[in-house]
Amino acid sequence: MNGKVFKRIGVGVALYATFVAALIIYNPDDTSSMDWEDRQEFNKVQITKLELGSPKESVMLLMGPPDISEAKMIDSKQIQVMFYRTQHKQSDGITTQDECTPLLFEDEQLTAWGDGAYQTYLDL
Repeated sequence: MNGKVFKRIGVGVALYATFVAALIIYNPDDTSSMDWEDRQEFNKVQITKLELGSPKESVMLLMGPPDISEAKMIDSKQIQVMFYRTQHKQSDGITTQDECTPLLFEDEQLTAWGDGAYQTYLDL
């Protein structure tokens, strides 16, 4: 009798683990449905996964759409800075640049992120 109980528990645990794994794999995080607090924490975690030189497309797959974005052309070089909310400052319902971490792209490649990235963008 004990063997049957343990076998059923084992099967139940295996089925549960399979369900959770499938849910994680086939149901990625959708940032558009997150509230600002969850999105902010999500962004903080995802930023730790960034690598310099990553294509903008792969960064956007990882991070989702930015909260704020600016772009300009210098000669034939495309420069873009995308802001992702990472710190709460004021409860006014508006995400501002000072509540975000900027990511700097030059010709579709990630070249910098953090406080100095926006200043670099402005200086270019």
